[in-house]
Amino acid sequence: MLTADLARSRTRNGSVEPLFIDPAKSQYRETAQELIDIFEDHLGEPKGDLEETIDQLTIADTDYKIVQGLAKLLTDECEFETVAAADPQEIRQALFAKANESYPIVRQPTLGDDTQRLEVYSAVADKLGISLEECYRGMYADLEDNKLLVRFADRTVDKYAGDGSSSTTRLTGDSEETYAEDTISVDWMLTRYNLALAQAVLYDATQMRIRVWDHFNTVFSYVKLFGLMHRIYPIDETGERVESTDVAAGYEAILDGPASLFSKSRKYGIRMANLLPALPLCDRWEMEAEILDGDGGSTNSGSLMFELDHTDGLSSHYSDQDEFDSDLERTLAQKWERATTDWELRREDDVLDLGAQVMIPDFAVEHPDGRRAILEIVGFWTPEYLEEKLAKIEATELDHLLIAVSDRLECSATDVEEVSDQVLWFKSGIHVYDVVDLAEEFALETDGQKFHSH
Repeated sequence: MLTADLARSRTRNGSVEPLFIDPAKSQYRETAQELIDIFEDHLGEPKGDLEETIDQLTIADTDYKIVQGLAKLLTDECEFETVAAADPQEIRQALFAKANESYPIVRQPTLGDDTQRLEVYSAVADKLGISLEECYRGMYADLEDNKLLVRFADRTVDKYAGDGSSSTTRLTGDSEETYAEDTISVDWMLTRYNLALAQAVLYDATQMRIRVWDHFNTVFSYVKLFGLMHRIYPIDETGERVESTDVAAGYEAILDGPASLFSKSRKYGIRMANLLPALPLCDRWEMEAEILDGDGGSTNSGSLMFELDHTDGLSSHYSDQDEFDSDLERTLAQKWERATTDWELRREDDVLDLGAQVMIPDFAVEHPDGRRAILEIVGFWTPEYLEEKLAKIEATELDHLLIAVSDRLECSATDVEEVSDQVLWFKSGIHVYDVVDLAEEFALETDGQKFHSH
């Protein structure tokens, strides 16, 4: 994604609008192709040389932010590694120790007529079993500018595979994004740039409202993947809320943003921005967001409206799939496979009615004798959010619904006035047998039938 300094937007009439570019314009297509060529030409070369070449292109182009923004997106598709014949820290320590016997060694020595320096390097190279050149080049190979570009999109430098320590720049919250394709093209790059401009606006969102009329299971899987607090409502064809899922044409989700939390979290803002690419997977979608205007810490800060929908020409680089696990859910499923219990953990795709709201739980926990419980994982929350969810569950008498709640935000049961016995608190991960114990207590007889299927 783009950093805040590379974002481009304007505000007018109480709204904020990203400054999208026209992907069909030749000037942008030429710049995009030139950048792609630069990255491909620098495979196997130091990161510092790559950045210097990009800076030279930026100087020649008047659209500084656009060039740097496009370059940032390409950098997100790269891996840089420390490549050295020996550990650079070990080389430095050996050189400094050897040089200290006579005089300090400089950071950039000249291996010419200086016989003493040459002797230092030669002695250390022999000791480490590497060549003189490898000793010289490896001394500072772990500096960021000296790391080598070993992968760009689907292209890699085979001779460096497995060498050194990998340093990837991809930033996607807690879990890696799933990409529909890895091949970089001009069209991919320019449409991805417009999407990134829209994502940057959402860093300071206080609330997001999304409406989807298709592929909603995929969209809500990404909502859960990025740990976003949400409330889901059934809607009709016009976007108006309806009483139940039986007459729903789509779903609306209200997502609380980072600025609405008890402490503003940039990490949470990135998660919300990461959700946006899931929306263009739908044929019909709408998004409205309230954006903090000005300093988040100012009591005089107002808000701006930000709106997008399927007519804005955005495209997604995410995979369109019905099942999508977060790291937490995937780990629980793996633990369950190794556990010795008659209870089975299954992916759940039912929509549960909670009165005016609905819920799409994460798992079903089923026993061969016909008992069944539903498991919902809440990984990011405020006391108010959790209290509201528990109240909705209690009102609809879903006695078989279990809720696993993370306390990683330094919240606990004492922060919630009324905590149901159906809530399981966890820290770094969910324990299988804790879930089994709750299932034993709260599961209902189902005779193999699901509840509230849609």
